Amino acid sequence: MAQDPLVAAVHVAPGNPGAAEVATLHAVDTLDGTAVAALATRLGADLVVVGPEAPLVAGVADAVTAAGVPCFGPSREAARLEGSKAFAKEVMAAAGVPTAEARVCRTPDEVAAALDAFGAPYVVKDDGLAAGKGVVVTSDRQEALDHAAGCEQVVVEDYLDGPEVSLFAVTDGTTVVPLQPAQDFKRIGDGDTGPNTGGMGAYTPLPWAPAGLVEEVHRDVLQPTVDEMARRGTPFRGLLYAGLALTSRGTRVVEFNARFGDPETQALMALLDSSPYVLLHAAATGRLHEVPAPVWKPGAAVAVVMASAGYPASSSSGDVVVGTETLAADPAVHVVHAGTARDAEGRLVTAGGRVLAVTAVGSDLADARAKAYEGVHHVAFPGAQWRTDIAQAAAQAAGPSAAPTADLTAAPTADPTADPTAAQEATQP
Repeated sequence: MAQDPLVAAVHVAPGNPGAAEVATLHAVDTLDGTAVAALATRLGADLVVVGPEAPLVAGVADAVTAAGVPCFGPSREAARLEGSKAFAKEVMAAAGVPTAEARVCRTPDEVAAALDAFGAPYVVKDDGLAAGKGVVVTSDRQEALDHAAGCEQVVVEDYLDGPEVSLFAVTDGTTVVPLQPAQDFKRIGDGDTGPNTGGMGAYTPLPWAPAGLVEEVHRDVLQPTVDEMARRGTPFRGLLYAGLALTSRGTRVVEFNARFGDPETQALMALLDSSPYVLLHAAATGRLHEVPAPVWKPGAAVAVVMASAGYPASSSSGDVVVGTETLAADPAVHVVHAGTARDAEGRLVTAGGRVLAVTAVGSDLADARAKAYEGVHHVAFPGAQWRTDIAQAAAQAAGPSAAPTADLTAAPTADPTADPTAAQEATQP
């Protein structure tokens, strides 16, 4: 938004040091819809974009809309598509959307029966919000049972084989505009090893994706889901994310999210060559059919997440981050902050699990990947960990490109597999 010439000013709540470079920050409780609406009204905001899932599920978009301010983000009821895996399955069934067979379980006996019915690999999902880490995919039955035991209600699913794809769509509750497909990497370690995270990197476009994939998903997944939500009297306005598995039996929905996903958004927005304000404002005001489709830059974008020591089992805060300022002058590389803060001395420090994402644009995936990892090697903080294989397979499959400008196989400052809190566990292909 800050890079959009149509936007005069951006305000962010609560924000971080990265956001402070391009926006005015406000200390507002983001789960308090009344407070967010009051801030938007006081500022005379033309558009409010609700980023995280928790405020959406808390009904912040409802409060902002009720105050008469256009809001990009679904209502509390519509956000249940992400807030409850069981609800999402119910909607998909009603809309005829292809997805994995599943059972909703509340007791250990129900979980055990579902695991036995579907067999290994076992897929167990916390029914509620879990910051992207509420899913276990494992061949260890006891591990699946243990994960379920820590949740009030779970969804046990049939395992979906094949590569996963993220497809975002902007919708005003009627019209659906898909964006460019992306792929993210959930596991902490190279080769998709170790526990799930909120996402360790992403890239776009997908040169290996089947022709017609976007059209197919629009027709069979996105539009039917939006139509079903409208039929229920809870229209979905905002960003509908479809996590997909391209299985041997066809395309299947793994999950829905109700907002821009991280880290795919970093890569996608780096390639957007048209106004995000025009697109999102049209969706918020029911005029999406009136505006042009998004325009994408040629080339590719790769985002690599740098996480703090101990992630995802824990996180380290207060570690000094250096090197981001050296990348500020590079037009091809952008550092997006997540878990960062300023200490008492004004230094940039870690403040969470996933600290930042180094995002780069290149002529193709190999070029973008080389630039992203060169950027990663300019940033340092104690215990930093990152994956070295983001977009590697896709770049190699797409063919040769410019020679890498950094050693992409060099060991990170702290190898994720060397951290005892990031122990290896069952993997998902």
